[in-house]
Amino acid sequence: MSSSIFPSWLGGYEIKAHVRNPNITVGEHTYYSGYYHDKHFEDHCVRYLLGDHSSKAVWESGIFGEVDQLIIGKYCSIASGATFMLAGNQGHRHDWISSFPFDVGKFGDKVKSGFERAGDTVIGNDVWIGSECVIMPGVKIGDGAVIGARAVVTKDVAPYSVVVGNPGQEIKQRFSQAQIAMLLEMKWWDWPLDVLQANMDIMCSNDIEGLYQRYLQTR
Repeated sequence: MSSSIFPSWLGGYEIKAHVRNPNITVGEHTYYSGYYHDKHFEDHCVRYLLGDHSSKAVWESGIFGEVDQLIIGKYCSIASGATFMLAGNQGHRHDWISSFPFDVGKFGDKVKSGFERAGDTVIGNDVWIGSECVIMPGVKIGDGAVIGARAVVTKDVAPYSVVVGNPGQEIKQRFSQAQIAMLLEMKWWDWPLDVLQANMDIMCSNDIEGLYQRYLQTR
């Protein structure tokens, strides 16, 4: 298979440089490796977000008001075909008699809008999102989490947890609670690049305590 966007599954690109939609925010160094789907992150992975090429005019008109946004942190790894579902309930009210989104033009002026926001979808820092997983609207994924391939994430994910399956379930935490607390305190993803470079010998290991000791020395 050849790809005009991603020459190899071994690489990807930093998403921030390719985002056009004003309702998407992506942190530094976060990348998308989309070789197997051969489309840009924004075109393939982000669904139903107002302000994209098909809905830009409607969004700019302001008739929808504030919309849910997609916010992704720094140093995230997003695999080919991951999907972020936006636009809240997309007008489908499961608590009404019908979940059908009736149109005023066809069904008359008694029609009520069924649209409900779900809140922003927020992905933390250093999150690994596996191939073809689905993140549902309004979900918050904590720093350092891992989402397994083809998982369907319907609820918030705790920092440094591993989630797999449909619906997504936490199967373990990557580190002990004490170690997670250290990582969340250090927030290494916010360190200047030169500081991070100086600590690569420990970053590329499981010595969280050692990195924490260095962190304390610089405070």
